[in-house]
Amino acid sequence: MQIHKYMRGITLMELMIVVVIVGIMAAIAYPNYRDFAARAQRNEAKAILLEIAQNQERYYLQNNDYGTLTELGYGANTITTDTGSYQVTINPPPDASNFTAVATYQRGGAEAGKCQTFTVDGRGAQTSQPKTDCWTTAR
Repeated sequence: MQIHKYMRGITLMELMIVVVIVGIMAAIAYPNYRDFAARAQRNEAKAILLEIAQNQERYYLQNNDYGTLTELGYGANTITTDTGSYQVTINPPPDASNFTAVATYQRGGAEAGKCQTFTVDGRGAQTSQPKTDCWTTAR
């Protein structure tokens, strides 16, 4: 009976059980984390496009014309989102009645096949490629 009094530590079996549990939790958590990070990057691209559309409307009210990113107050005619995942440009308008702002995904991997580009124009049309529901779905 006194032997149990002096036993300390954990057994190899207990350690292996903990390792298996941590491995299972990591196998579930990591893909969910990657999906969450990808959604955050897409939301960042959508937010900057909506900001540009709002600034374009302000610019149009003052100048009766749509402007470039430089004219809207951005540093250059091509900007990158904070995470560096999307590059945003404004396609030159054919006339003063419309603009098209495009956010293009810059990294590879599985995300590139989901929501490669987001587009918003002066008429409020929001499109995405190759999936057409990237503006509306959370995934």
